[in-house]
Amino acid sequence: MVFHHVSIGVSDLDRSAKFYDAVLGALGHVRFLEKPGTLSWWPEGGGPALWINLRDPLMVIPDDGRHIALQARSREQVDAFHLAAIALGATDDGPPGVRPEYRDTYYGAFVLDLDGHKLEAVHAPRE
Repeated sequence: MVFHHVSIGVSDLDRSAKFYDAVLGALGHVRFLEKPGTLSWWPEGGGPALWINLRDPLMVIPDDGRHIALQARSREQVDAFHLAAIALGATDDGPPGVRPEYRDTYYGAFVLDLDGHKLEAVHAPRE
């Protein structure tokens, strides 16, 4: 694994916590640490964590070129991630589907979260 954790800034911690509880929950991630101004989730069984940190709204820059791809264990998890994200106010940036330009087994979905961060859920088994 390359990453131990990834951290992003959010403008409203409570709003983002509800969002990430749902979308990361769809991928089997659980909240594991809460401190003032910060929350984190990790996959059940361990793995790289995602942190959100409260920042001044002027410091949270939407769609700044970052792209966080989150591992899904199945296509159904990708679908559930996308459905939960859209239901909670995310912007669709690519519906669930096969992405043959990456490889034949690459199934992903893209959204912009409530602060404009680009997220992807991907299931891409290597044959």
